[in-house]
Amino acid sequence: MIDLINVNKYYKTDEETLHVLKDINLHVNAGEMMAIMGPSGSGKSTLINLLGFIDRKFEGEYLFEGQSLLSSSDDVLSKVRNQTVGFVFQNFSLIENNTVFENVELPLLYNGYGLHQTKEKVLAALDKVGLKNKADKHPKQLSGGQQQRVAIARALINQPKFIIADEPTGALDTHTSADIMNLFVDLNKQEQSTIILVTHDPELVPYCDRLISIRDGAIIEDKELIR
Repeated sequence: MIDLINVNKYYKTDEETLHVLKDINLHVNAGEMMAIMGPSGSGKSTLINLLGFIDRKFEGEYLFEGQSLLSSSDDVLSKVRNQTVGFVFQNFSLIENNTVFENVELPLLYNGYGLHQTKEKVLAALDKVGLKNKADKHPKQLSGGQQQRVAIARALINQPKFIIADEPTGALDTHTSADIMNLFVDLNKQEQSTIILVTHDPELVPYCDRLISIRDGAIIEDKELIR
């Protein structure tokens, strides 16, 4: 589904050039659940910005389903990103003044759906994460784990080709983290969702079926896991 070929990324400052991704070669299969793990400053965030079509200023090739999208206009790339990638963040990134329903509905509205077309899809997404009965609540009325489930429902709403989960349990306690990771595993198995999990926490790795280790901007390990 995704191929990164000889990808290098540089950041230039007045004084120096930083080489932040070094000769990255990575193939992501549809339907797999992959962990990208490394310490702070290893290049994880840069790599997922690139994978999620946020950053296209790099050297090398990015092929998505065999096609390069990097020469596309910003508008086309933005549309592809909205339809193709679901993002889940550590801090949930929910809109406090919107209800749970409205938070999950937002990507559909960006995608051109009318307000009268969204109800069934939103409730189905909330049902997948076990929160159909919370549609009228506001984020501050929910626990951290429930807020992250809302964020996952929002990531799923456009039926993306893949989900990038960036430290999705970083703000949660151990028990809630396990619940969220089990939810990702269920989505991966039942919905065949392709999930790219970014973490520095080794306890999350056993939930995945592949581990990519990154350090100092380079992939130092790529191995299959048995879960």
